[in-house]
Amino acid sequence: MSALKQTALVTGASSGIGKAIAQTLQFRGMQVYALGRNREALQQLQSEVGVIPLVLDITDFSQLRAGLQDLRFDVVVNNAGIMAPVGAFNSLSDESIESTIGVNVTSAILLTRIVVTSMLENKCGHIFFTGSTAGHGSFPNMAVYAASKHAVHGFAGSLRAELAGSGVKVTEIVAGRVETNLYEPIMGKNKSKSLYKDFAPVAPQDIATMLESILDMPGHVDISRFDIVPHAQYVGGGGHRKT
Repeated sequence: MSALKQTALVTGASSGIGKAIAQTLQFRGMQVYALGRNREALQQLQSEVGVIPLVLDITDFSQLRAGLQDLRFDVVVNNAGIMAPVGAFNSLSDESIESTIGVNVTSAILLTRIVVTSMLENKCGHIFFTGSTAGHGSFPNMAVYAASKHAVHGFAGSLRAELAGSGVKVTEIVAGRVETNLYEPIMGKNKSKSLYKDFAPVAPQDIATMLESILDMPGHVDISRFDIVPHAQYVGGGGHRKT
């Protein structure tokens, strides 16, 4: 009898890092559930590589629970994230603050609570969180986004400590400048492209490739965190050397 195909859940799978991870894990032979709000993009991904689209609002916990409670996953990638407008903290709206914390922190915690019980019952599984260099330093004009990623770092580390020895692994992805559309909603397409003019950024596929290599590590090895930044990026993730 052949072994059951492993399953993976990737949030924020409509584009960028999430899409690259979903494609990579599907090509790996897993059955990937690709979660996001962009129905058209997820259906396109389904037609291209065979993922199962889950069109859900990750901030609607009742909707999330209803969509996931009967599913069991071997790998979960908490990747969905947004960025609050870059600028003075006192200029941010209540809505932008609430949505940034809601998507980046609360939804990841609540989703993890849904999926972790079955992993513990099976004594195996791997949960990833997409963090940021902004969660490991102090950056002006990014207070709320940085706060959300500091929270992701704290939660991932504490959860790993709690699950140590259970068979369930936890890894934080600490990414530097990645070429995605994360900045487009707050900067516009043209301005966001200017972020990549001084040095080559990390590509979403680079992160997907690194994640896959971690899944290939022996069972007794735990990668609690990996940093992946452009070669020219330094100074807490913000500075760079021109190339």
